Amino acid sequence: MAFTDLLDALGGVGRFQFVHTALLLLPCGLLACHTFLQNFTAAAPPHHCQHPHNYTEATTNDSGAWLRAIIPLNQHGVPDPCQRYTEPQWALLKSNASSHGVPTEDCKDGWVYDRSIFPSTIVMEWDLVCEARTLRDLAQSIYMAGVLVGAALFGSLADRLGRKPPLVWSYLQLAVSGTATAYVGSFNAYCVFRFLMGMTFSGIILNSLSLVVECMPTRGRTVAGILLGFSFTLGQLILAGVAYLIRPWRWLQFAVSAPFLVFFFYSWWLPESSRWLLLHGKSQQAVQNLRKVAIINGKKEVGDRLTTEVVSSYVQSEFASVHTSSSILDLFRTPAIRKVTCCLMVVWFSNSVAYYGLAMDLQKFRFSIYLVQALFGIIDIPAMLVATTTMIYVGRRATVASFLILAGLMVIANMFVPEDLQTLRTVQAALGKGCLASSFICVYLFTGELYPTEIRQMGMGFASVSARLGGLTAPLVTTLGEISPVLPPMSFGATSVLAGMAVACFLTETRNVPLLETIAAMERRVKEGRSNRNTEHMSEEISLQQLGASPLKETI
Repeated sequence: MAFTDLLDALGGVGRFQFVHTALLLLPCGLLACHTFLQNFTAAAPPHHCQHPHNYTEATTNDSGAWLRAIIPLNQHGVPDPCQRYTEPQWALLKSNASSHGVPTEDCKDGWVYDRSIFPSTIVMEWDLVCEARTLRDLAQSIYMAGVLVGAALFGSLADRLGRKPPLVWSYLQLAVSGTATAYVGSFNAYCVFRFLMGMTFSGIILNSLSLVVECMPTRGRTVAGILLGFSFTLGQLILAGVAYLIRPWRWLQFAVSAPFLVFFFYSWWLPESSRWLLLHGKSQQAVQNLRKVAIINGKKEVGDRLTTEVVSSYVQSEFASVHTSSSILDLFRTPAIRKVTCCLMVVWFSNSVAYYGLAMDLQKFRFSIYLVQALFGIIDIPAMLVATTTMIYVGRRATVASFLILAGLMVIANMFVPEDLQTLRTVQAALGKGCLASSFICVYLFTGELYPTEIRQMGMGFASVSARLGGLTAPLVTTLGEISPVLPPMSFGATSVLAGMAVACFLTETRNVPLLETIAAMERRVKEGRSNRNTEHMSEEISLQQLGASPLKETI
């Protein structure tokens, strides 16, 4: 394609592409901190009922004895977190005493929390335990609902206003709402700001990826796209370290939000996508941006020769039939686009529901929560290295399909591992999570390459909506474990395998294929591919007929 030739003439993958990509992917890394932040800010430490205010511990010097006298033990032999005796039961301190039939009541005077690991969390501050324990999950669901709304909103705005304005706004919105969350005084206000923070997720991820991919020549797109995955993994490792060093939840919230104010200020330097500018008739601004690219890449002489006429001659054939997409119906307007959209809806939903089903509840593991967070980040690194290699040398379709199917099979296989082999179960779950994380990043790049420029952001936004629906569905699927313990892993595994099969059967390969600019160009490519296959098939039939006819001629 001509525009790719123009990028190659301006230095290809040069200094500008390196700096531009780094500045865009750094915020994406810290964005991962917000996605998994509630693993720490909403951690539920061990707790038990506060004793009645009219009782004191002066009656005994043994605090452990006092606890045994007022708090019953649950089935695991630890103090019950939600019940207390109506009266102190000193008789229970005797070795042969039984608590059977002793009246209990709810925690009317609050709770006492173990603050040895977490000095403060939202669970401690607003007592999100016992009957209110579901509110903690509600806060995370509200964040994911914000991500869902943001995916629908920012995907459409980016195609109308450009990639840069929604990105700059998202940085500012996350900096303000994230910092404000550290100062809120009520749970309701906390949820409102978490929703606003979630909205920025898609605005940052989708526009950053588009700005990186659209300024990158064909040979650099794969590495640029996979670097997004490594930045997200790096963010998980950063979160583990920062959360370990900063334990109070308000200071932790502030620490991961304030840097986005810096990102907001330097984002004004970032140029708008030249592809988008040319697509919308803003050739003069596109030329100015391309000249800056040429200067930074050491190709100033080439840049000086650029004019609107020269650039137009490069891209005239590409953008001749472009129209500005303003309706989500454009994603279903033609057969080729319709097939891609429907398939990607399934893939994004399945990938997301399985990923969040495995990765969001770290306290279920019998290890330090900081260690588990770090391990879940580290496991992505080798998986993504393999994904990078296969995407470069094998292709996008095979990579995404293989990782989805492999992850699904690992999740299903975990059902047959005995409960007492917790180490093996944890390892298989971690490997499955690594495969899902890699396929997630691969499908981001794959989606950006499948859609033409005129609807790329809308398509990615729509696909991201499907992923957010998956994120909202994951907790509901987990509750199926109350009916049967095999239902959640079977659901997560089956959806992942089916999504992998859909990729293998219905999507086309985009490795080393120039980006398409219009829906019409995509339809032409599909028709040409079908025509070439029909021609090859007819040639094979003719050859076979000739081979079959030769013996007859010899006989005659």
